[in-house]
Amino acid sequence: MDTVFSISLPREAYTVAIVRDMLGALLRRSGLCQECIDDILLSVSEACANAIEHGGHSETFDVETEFAPGWCELRISHSGRVPDMAGLADRFTSPHTPLPGLESESGRGILLMRYLMDEVAFSGEPRTTVILRKRATSCDRAGDATTGEDAYSRFALI
Repeated sequence: MDTVFSISLPREAYTVAIVRDMLGALLRRSGLCQECIDDILLSVSEACANAIEHGGHSETFDVETEFAPGWCELRISHSGRVPDMAGLADRFTSPHTPLPGLESESGRGILLMRYLMDEVAFSGEPRTTVILRKRATSCDRAGDATTGEDAYSRFALI
């Protein structure tokens, strides 16, 4: 049986913590391991922050979550328009996302989302939407047998 969670919030910075708290409780009850929960919460926080910052005239943003056996899908959306739709879509799909400068205070969210989630997609119509997917089995293994990578070494790449 699928589980669905949906919330619409004002585009205010304090609402990111509300999403994290509510979604965190739901994720813990769903049986996901803590590593998957941490990856999802950080990715969703980044997507929510982007919706708040770049939502244009939209007064609210929406977070929708769907759980099914073996996976979790999250959609963060707002009705604001993106000025450079092609450029943003390219940042979500290109094989190499450029890093921002060392002094830059922003620009790392898409990179983090792509690294932490199994799938990241972007849709611009009818609403600007970031789609995040995580396989529930992603962190069940102690390490990757083909590369010898342990569960924590991947964070050294950031």
